[in-house]
Amino acid sequence: MVVAKLAELPGGQAVIDAVGNDESVWLVGGAVRDLMIGRTPTEIDLVVDGPLEPMLARLGGEAERFERFGTATVELGAVRVDLACARTEFYAQPGALPEVTAASLDQDLSRRDFTINAIAVRISDSVVKADPAALADLQSGTVRVLYERSFLDDPTRLWRCARYSTRLGFSVDPQTAALAAAATPGAVSGERIGNELFLTLREPRPTAVFLAIEGLNPGALPEGFCANPATLDEALVLLGNEGRSDLLTLAACCTGVELGLLTRWLGYLGFSAHDRDLVLVASRWVTGAPLRRAKSRAEIAAAARSAPLEAVALAGGTNAALWLDELRYVRLEISGDDLLEAGATPGPAIGEGLAHALALTLNGAVVGRDQQLDVALERAREAAR
Repeated sequence: MVVAKLAELPGGQAVIDAVGNDESVWLVGGAVRDLMIGRTPTEIDLVVDGPLEPMLARLGGEAERFERFGTATVELGAVRVDLACARTEFYAQPGALPEVTAASLDQDLSRRDFTINAIAVRISDSVVKADPAALADLQSGTVRVLYERSFLDDPTRLWRCARYSTRLGFSVDPQTAALAAAATPGAVSGERIGNELFLTLREPRPTAVFLAIEGLNPGALPEGFCANPATLDEALVLLGNEGRSDLLTLAACCTGVELGLLTRWLGYLGFSAHDRDLVLVASRWVTGAPLRRAKSRAEIAAAARSAPLEAVALAGGTNAALWLDELRYVRLEISGDDLLEAGATPGPAIGEGLAHALALTLNGAVVGRDQQLDVALERAREAAR
C-alpha cells in the first residue's frame, strides 16, 4: 500500500524505478507515517542499509552531500529526496549535535525522535520494519518518544512534538508530556531553535502549535509571549497575500514581550537583521497608536507611509484597511522637476511643496496635475522665503 501510494507522488515513481530490486533501500520516517494515514508527505526520506553511492547514481541529478551525518539530498524536479546511511548516534552532551556512526536499520529506527517516525518500508518488496509501539501509536494517534533522554539529548524535539500533535491531530503520550515538561528547552544552539520556530510559522495553524508548546514546556517561549493573540486573524486578512505572514504572526505573539528581551531572543535565534527589525517594529505600538488616532486621509498616510505592511496590518482597524486597500497607491502627477521648471527655488522647499500637494490630494482638496502643481509651487515658494 505505501509503495503504491509513493508511486502517485511527484518524483515517487522515479524513486521506485531507481531502487529496482535493491533490497537495501527503505522509505522511512515522516514519508511512511503520512502515507499510512492518508496524508501527502512534503519530502521523500530514504535510508540505505549500506553505501549511498549506488542509489545516488541511479537517481541521477546533482547530489548535495553531508559527510558528517552520512546523508545526501537530491532534487528531482520540484521534489526533494533525502537519503541517509543506516546509522546510530550519540550525544556528547545534552543539546549537542549528534555523533553519527554506521549501524543496522533496526538501530537506525531506534534512535529516531518519536515512535510514529520509526517506521520503514522496503521499496523493493513492501516489507515493513517498525519500533514495537509505532504502528499501534500511529493507529491510536499518539505521539510518544522512543527513550527517556530524548528531550534532554535534543530539546528541539519539544517543537517537533508540538508540531506533529497539532498537525496530525494526535495526543501526546502522558509519559512523553512529563519528559517534555522536565526538559531544558534552551540547552541547544539558538540557530537550531530558530529553525524550528520558522518551521512552526509555516504550519497551517502556527498559533495552535505555540499553544501546544506552551502546554508542554512554557520555558520554550519568552516571558510575555502570547500563543494565540486575538488581533492576529484580522491582521492576516488585512495583509492578504503581500508581506510576510510568518513574521506578522510572530510579531502579533510578541507584542507583550519586553523590547530588550525580544531583541535578545531574536538575535539568539539567528534572525537576519531585516527579519528581526520587522518583528520588532510590527510588535510595538509606534505605528498603531498614531494610525488609530489619525482623522484625515493625509494623517493616515503620514502614520503608515514609512511602516512595514505587517505593522500596519497588525495595527488593524478602518484606518489600516484604508491605507492598505487604497491610500498607499495614491501618487502625484508632478515631480520636483516640474516645480523647478515652473520657477521654484532648488532646495528642501521642493520636497515640502510636493508633500503639501500629496496631502491635499489624499484629502480630495485638489485633483489632477494642474491643481497639484499650483498648490505645490505656492507652498514651495512660501517655504523658500
